Amino acid sequence: MLPSQLSQSSLQDYADCERRFELRHIEQLPYPAEESAPALENEKHLQEGSDFHLLAQQYLLGIPPEKLAPLANTPNLRRWLENLLRFLAEEPAALSLRPEASLSAPLPPFRLTAKFDLLASLPEGKIILYDWKTERKHPSSDALRKRWQTRVYRALLTVAGKHLHNGKEIDPEQIEMVYWFAEHPQETIRLPYSARQFKEDWQELQERASQIARQTYFPPTSAENKCTYCVYRSLCERGIGAGGINDQDREAETELDLMDSAEVEL
Repeated sequence: MLPSQLSQSSLQDYADCERRFELRHIEQLPYPAEESAPALENEKHLQEGSDFHLLAQQYLLGIPPEKLAPLANTPNLRRWLENLLRFLAEEPAALSLRPEASLSAPLPPFRLTAKFDLLASLPEGKIILYDWKTERKHPSSDALRKRWQTRVYRALLTVAGKHLHNGKEIDPEQIEMVYWFAEHPQETIRLPYSARQFKEDWQELQERASQIARQTYFPPTSAENKCTYCVYRSLCERGIGAGGINDQDREAETELDLMDSAEVEL
């Protein structure tokens, strides 16, 4: 049975490998393959990333840093929290801050859902979507611009964010998405939006939803390098053990894939 909702994570899975989308989001199969070595190495890092998001949320809800200090109980968490506090102190003053804000909207025959790390409304009407990244690698702005997270978040805010903006319609030109990297705090990526980009994104989202709804066969990707760390690879006869990565850009992309896979679906 098809899922009732689509998210940036499920859409990214579909874009990367339709078979992975089917196994994970339609059949909801448990992982049959042993996790690859890099995924196992990342397990602790992923947990720290989850813990960091919780620390950021608590701080933004008003808990003072000194109260959070005991919870930042690893060197990474302490460093990331310190970096975040410095970053936020330098950002423009906001009229409102909404950590972990959720949105959804109809995308027939599904609902499109998203949860933002932080939504900030500025006095001049600008709205900033912040997303905290704890990956060790720093992806390019072009790679992030193309990913479904960027496209879904900005388009969904345009379509369904009115109630988060004092009941006022949101112009795509008001929106900026900011990726902040805990390991690279000086290398923030800012992606403004436009009416043209929104039109393209929403049209492709509608087409993708319609395509998924009609589809009965979900083939595995022909790009077998995407199978190297997929936990379903044995079902597609793409191997059991993990392969190596020699290309640094591919490694950064793979780490993004691992982080996306760890996302909790709404």
